[in-house]
Amino acid sequence: MRTMNRVLPRLRRGVLGVLMAAVLAAPAAAQTPQAEAARQIGAWLRLMDEGQYAESWRQLATPVRGLAPAETWEATVRQARAPYPGTVRGRSVEVAEPMAQPPGAPAGEYARLRYLTAFSGGTSARETVMALKEGDAWRAVGYFIAPGERPDYGAPADAPYTAEQVAVPTPAGHTLAGTFTLPKDAAGRVPAVVLITGSGSQDRDSGIPGITGYRFFRQIADSLSRRGIAVLRLDDRGWGASGGDASRATTADLADDTRAAVAWLRARAEVDSARIGLVGHSEGGIIAPMVAADDARIAAVALLAGQGWTGRRTSDYQLRRAWTGMGMSEARMDSMKAINDPLREQQAAQVPWVRFWMDFDPAPTLRRVRVPALVLQGGTDWQVAPEQADAIAAALREGGNRDVTVRLFPGLNHLFLADPAGTPDPSTYATLPSRQVPAEVLGALADWLAERLRAP
Repeated sequence: MRTMNRVLPRLRRGVLGVLMAAVLAAPAAAQTPQAEAARQIGAWLRLMDEGQYAESWRQLATPVRGLAPAETWEATVRQARAPYPGTVRGRSVEVAEPMAQPPGAPAGEYARLRYLTAFSGGTSARETVMALKEGDAWRAVGYFIAPGERPDYGAPADAPYTAEQVAVPTPAGHTLAGTFTLPKDAAGRVPAVVLITGSGSQDRDSGIPGITGYRFFRQIADSLSRRGIAVLRLDDRGWGASGGDASRATTADLADDTRAAVAWLRARAEVDSARIGLVGHSEGGIIAPMVAADDARIAAVALLAGQGWTGRRTSDYQLRRAWTGMGMSEARMDSMKAINDPLREQQAAQVPWVRFWMDFDPAPTLRRVRVPALVLQGGTDWQVAPEQADAIAAALREGGNRDVTVRLFPGLNHLFLADPAGTPDPSTYATLPSRQVPAEVLGALADWLAERLRAP
């Protein structure tokens, strides 16, 4: 779930970004080279390589400097680059292309640059910069860094299932890349689920740069496919190997991508079309009910850290938790809220995703979900208040759903990682002792789905 406690910068699941707009889609192949933009931005990146963060901030585009103080910029970039130790050994331009004006950004000439960067510590990264031309100078308005090497999506050598790399077409015209895990030696058609990621562009494993080893959806796919359930997990639109443009997409648009994934499963000869379920994490916990409410053939939904309140109320909760953790007085929090709220509403007016998320009330949709529903929630989740699980269950039951199960896991955060203190700062997730989702969570999900989908 996106954190709305500050306009810029903020940590997104799947990629760290300092950006004026919504989500930066992974660039496609280079078009017309923007050689001068690539040269100037390359020089700007070297300032960060050398630790000259104050100077790199001074060379940001003017609108960004007005929203992200120099100290916050430095802390955010340091955290983003922490997984890539050592000095830069080399940097090459992979993409240099013009791009359309991002939603909510000032008018002007924009370019998208992507670099493959090698570090002396043995890691590599892809650095993507959105740049705006101010006079004769190209200035950064968005900076993203993600692992340079593609993760291995294959099945473990001893797995009782296969892992097929697939492409899922969508009615919008783009194709979603993903992995389909299928139990071996199944007798007849098998049940299947679609995994639905949270907010911010993510790959099919729901991995997060900077949190080494966190691959929540890979763990789920492994657990379920060992229990006889096929799993389809996908790179988000415009991310990884998937096509499409996420920058103007709302949650409702992303729900259409999930509908396409369900249609793909129904066309597979190995899958029992009457036993297809949906598993959504965070924003995926909003999308799954949107799909199930309009599709009577969905057999079950599992909502992991889903949302039962509007985004605006959730944002207020996030703010108060963060400010309370900083030791702010009530008077100070009221003053900060008076400053933040207009900025938040301005962003909502400019960015379609934010506007939809802020206004959307999940309750009416949840009341229309009639299929068995599982609600899992971490007890120290500061991004989605734990009491939202009860709000989800109440809405489901108000609509007449008689098969609703709620499980609260004390000491687990929004990522379902062990986090007893419930830190209000996602950037500290990388310091948690374990990046593996506990077997208790995976087992609860697998047991419930196996029973509801009648898996062997």
